[in-house]
Amino acid sequence: MDLLAMFDFENTAEMVWVGLGFAAQAMFGLRFIVQWLYSERAGKSVVPVIFWHFSVLGGTLMLSYAIYRWDPVFMLGQAMGLAIYLRNLWLIYRGGEAAEGVAGGGQDTDG
Repeated sequence: MDLLAMFDFENTAEMVWVGLGFAAQAMFGLRFIVQWLYSERAGKSVVPVIFWHFSVLGGTLMLSYAIYRWDPVFMLGQAMGLAIYLRNLWLIYRGGEAAEGVAGGGQDTDG
């Protein structure tokens, strides 16, 4: 099967970059699945520290893809998100919450 012809890629490098974009989207999907599983186990809405690690990994990959595509809207959006994800991790590790595995003891959504 010729993927270059099937998806109209100009070259193999283009195909690799699209693969990286899909991998980045997978990281974002996994972070929500992990958050959902932690919340189900806790019986309330919680945000585990691993959620932020998936966010940083996915954000970095997506920012790389946006730079490759040279899309300023995409680049700005990913850069802003990445800054927030890194800030959250910094706050978690600074406060020693990472050992608990769940940031802030969990975020309760009951109001």
